[in-house]
Amino acid sequence: MKKKESCIFCRIARGEIPCYKVYEDNFVIAFLDVNPASRGHTLVVPKEHCSDFTTCPKDLLDHCFEVAQAIAQAQIAQLGATGVNVLTNVGASAGQSVLHFHIHVIPSYREPILGLKGTNLQIEDKEMLLLQDEIKKAI
Repeated sequence: MKKKESCIFCRIARGEIPCYKVYEDNFVIAFLDVNPASRGHTLVVPKEHCSDFTTCPKDLLDHCFEVAQAIAQAQIAQLGATGVNVLTNVGASAGQSVLHFHIHVIPSYREPILGLKGTNLQIEDKEMLLLQDEIKKAI
């Protein structure tokens, strides 16, 4: 699989940077966002480096969305989410901050989440580990 040496998501996929992993297979890794918009905000990331949604090979794209669906179902079943936002950004002008394709799976609990920037939700390590375990249970 093609990897980019300096890409933070490639480095996470290689195990060089720790994460709160909720899912992994040969093609995809999913982990809790360290700057979450809500409790349980998860990123689904292909291990193969592709810059965004428009450059991801179709079979890999399909698999990423299958994993995102399973995570959304787990967030509803295990975290009590009443809704889930599933999105991806293409390009800096659309809010993409890491130039490696990824899908945000963002559970919502009451109020709609209007955007990802400026959420500043602080979740302690203990709760991140609990969220990680709860999501993993249902996948």
